[in-house]
Amino acid sequence: MNQTLINVDGAIQALRQFADDRDWQQFHSPKNLVMALSGEVGELTEIFQWMTEADSHGAAAAPKTARAVSDELADVALYLIRLADVLGVDLNTAIASKLIANAAKYPVDTARGVSTKYDQLPKP
Repeated sequence: MNQTLINVDGAIQALRQFADDRDWQQFHSPKNLVMALSGEVGELTEIFQWMTEADSHGAAAAPKTARAVSDELADVALYLIRLADVLGVDLNTAIASKLIANAAKYPVDTARGVSTKYDQLPKP
């Protein structure tokens, strides 16, 4: 897969500058960034925790939750991008590779319309 699926170069530069300006590189170890990322995912989860399935589909547009959903998604994305940068992981390459692996694990003919885990799907 030789296409750009995600381009985070601008975000990487902005996050590096943000950390440099505040002398925060010293705190941006992979361990700390993973923990912060997990916390932000928890905050996003909290927004959806007691919603019905139907309400969850409209959470990004609902007046009570739209801003929080947007903010928490941004926090998750920013920590993920910063973590990948600190670890030297090219997110575009990682995503492309994972999509190929998932396509192999979930062939259309056996996975279409079912939520069965790949190791429980019938073999083609």
